[in-house]
Amino acid sequence: MTIPHRITDFADALTAIRRDLHAHPELGFQEVRTSGIVAAELARLGIEVTTGIGKTGVVGVLHGNRPGRRIGLRADMDALPIHEQTNLPFASKTPGVMHACGHDAHTTMLLGAARYLAETRDFAGTAVFIFQPAEEGLGGARAMIADGLFTRFPCDEVYGLHNSPFHAPGEIGVKPGAAMAGANFFDITVTGKGCHAAMPEAGVDPVVIAAALVGQMQGIVARNVPPAERIVLSITQIHAGAAYNVIPGEATLAGTVRYFNRETAALVTARMQSLCDGAALAYGVEVRLDMRNVFDVLENDPTLSQAMLAAARDLVGEQAREKTDLVMGSEDFADMLQVVPGAYCTVGHGSGVPLHNAGYVFDDASLPLGAALMARLIERRGGA
Repeated sequence: MTIPHRITDFADALTAIRRDLHAHPELGFQEVRTSGIVAAELARLGIEVTTGIGKTGVVGVLHGNRPGRRIGLRADMDALPIHEQTNLPFASKTPGVMHACGHDAHTTMLLGAARYLAETRDFAGTAVFIFQPAEEGLGGARAMIADGLFTRFPCDEVYGLHNSPFHAPGEIGVKPGAAMAGANFFDITVTGKGCHAAMPEAGVDPVVIAAALVGQMQGIVARNVPPAERIVLSITQIHAGAAYNVIPGEATLAGTVRYFNRETAALVTARMQSLCDGAALAYGVEVRLDMRNVFDVLENDPTLSQAMLAAARDLVGEQAREKTDLVMGSEDFADMLQVVPGAYCTVGHGSGVPLHNAGYVFDDASLPLGAALMARLIERRGGA
């Protein structure tokens, strides 16, 4: 592995930043402390800073020592509503909130790249450092784009990365073309008629209707979608009632649809709507489906995927590989890639603990590699 000495020399400083961010996690659009730290560090490095893009987003602009192209680098900043169970000395100090997806590491890696590039200033073009809020299903990328991200800070290309606890340390992977699923989130509200639990005939039980819908929904992918299509429908929440002796007046279901084919996703939505309409007619109640798109399909530009691999191979050699597997998880960097061409990769750290898990642990030894990869993309692509 070949990482610039200037980056390895400040690896301890990167670890300190990451652990501080980890101890003080903030949910989407609440990253006030985090964005403040980011803005202060960029300003200290002499980088032009703009705050408040997409509510709590931060953008830094750094010009190289010769003319060239504008290359964007993006990191996400938000944490998850999970109570940490790692017992680390720098574990979350905020009950019920945790960096269980490694966004603290992504932010630190991009700060590391910014520091290296600001100190060396030996690149063509302009580096645009994009620190994004609210990646975890709240639409932070779309908020920044709507706030003029790419009109105020034009980019010719844009790149992002994500840590991977299931790949070996130093292993970098890029999947050209469609790589990660798009995502819809949905809520289903069943409005029945509440009554005493001892006299169910006096009401219309929404719990029974909601429970029936759970089973019926699971048949959509199995029986209405061609088996070769990749799509997942998962109901992840059921809420109803607050007492042992009361049949509630309302029950709600919530969940997600993950897809690669937008037409297939539309088919699933139509079938869900038909089942809701059928239940409403059969039971004489109101059943309302609210389906909303939160992430697009993440599509890596084929040519720029190879450019990202080339930059990675400068650092890790043959540990940088082209991936072929599709990932059913989603990532709202996809929305930036719908506006500006670019690519997204994974960087292994091998902890083996899943993302979004209360015991998730990130290996700080991977911070210099992530920083070096981001910096190398600027050095390679600014003058392309």
